Amino acid sequence: MAHRSRLAGFIIDCNTGDLDAAADFWAGALGMRIAERHAGDDTAEYQQFADTPYGLDAEVQKVEHPSRVHLDIEADDIDAEAERLEKLGAKKVAFVKRWWVMEAPTGQRFCIVRMKHPELGAAPNVW
Repeated sequence: MAHRSRLAGFIIDCNTGDLDAAADFWAGALGMRIAERHAGDDTAEYQQFADTPYGLDAEVQKVEHPSRVHLDIEADDIDAEAERLEKLGAKKVAFVKRWWVMEAPTGQRFCIVRMKHPELGAAPNVW
């Protein structure tokens, strides 16, 4: 069965004790404002930016691993998208709550998340 996917956005992973300060820095650096200071849940801390270019999601996330930037791919069927990307050489790292953490053949980590608004932004690819 066909599924759809597309680039969802970029997540700035920050190994920090002060997520507010990290988000304020990145908001200033990128010329964006923070839309939601507490976009996470009990096990994850995020701050989400507003008015991002092209409707992409951009967030700052507090993490325990070294700081880095990763991208999210959104799909209407995350398992089918993970399988498609495995055929291209990616590896599944872990299933976390409701998304797949993947690793590209070149070592970069990225996530496959559930598609939120398929009618907004760029048209998804159909696979």
